[in-house]
Amino acid sequence: MYKYEISRKIEEFAPIEIQEDWDCSGWAVNVEGYDEIRKIMLCLTVTDDVVKQAKEQNCDMIVSHHPMFCINCHSELVSKSFIPQINIYCAHTNLDKANGGTTDTIIEKLGLSQYKIKIEHDFLRVIDYETTVEDFSDLIKKISPNARLVNNKSVQGFKRIAFCAGSGSEFIEQAQELGADCLVTGDLKFHRALDSKIAVYDVGHFESEIIVLPVFERIIGDEVEIVYACEKSPFAQI
Repeated sequence: MYKYEISRKIEEFAPIEIQEDWDCSGWAVNVEGYDEIRKIMLCLTVTDDVVKQAKEQNCDMIVSHHPMFCINCHSELVSKSFIPQINIYCAHTNLDKANGGTTDTIIEKLGLSQYKIKIEHDFLRVIDYETTVEDFSDLIKKISPNARLVNNKSVQGFKRIAFCAGSGSEFIEQAQELGADCLVTGDLKFHRALDSKIAVYDVGHFESEIIVLPVFERIIGDEVEIVYACEKSPFAQI
């Protein structure tokens, strides 16, 4: 499969022009002469270990969610011998914003797709869904067993819930303004949690985004072999 056919399919789903100004989605490494793709490795983040896995499995291309600026690839294997020989393509904030992208995947995985998206705002998806805190917490555990809950107002239930995959704590106020009494996101910091006037679930950055990789697989199709990188959250339960 021609590599630009792969990038075209991804960009039809998640147009590159809708990415944030600070983002660098698209071709991270575009190797001249390596145009025919037979095997792709999908990953959340391009790390030294992921590139090593791709080499060991004879992949011609890596497709990741996180762009290359998110992590340093500094090993001798990566910097001197392998990256120049593999194509790397990233779809980051454009995939977050796309219909059916990263945030929508959380809603799908929670089994809430039947609830029509009430509001789309920046990276947020908002649904009207009435539930108790206890029941919704059990639902959240399906995608993140170690999720944390901030509930400063000690509410017992929710009627409108906002979702933002990845690091979305900056949208707490926007979620509240849109009438949400709960936000599901990741990477929640202490002072954001302390100040929040709505409930917030921190499901973890990794847990909220790793579930989007099958979306890449569906977009690319079955004309090329696809494998998944072995990845895990850097945070371990103790």
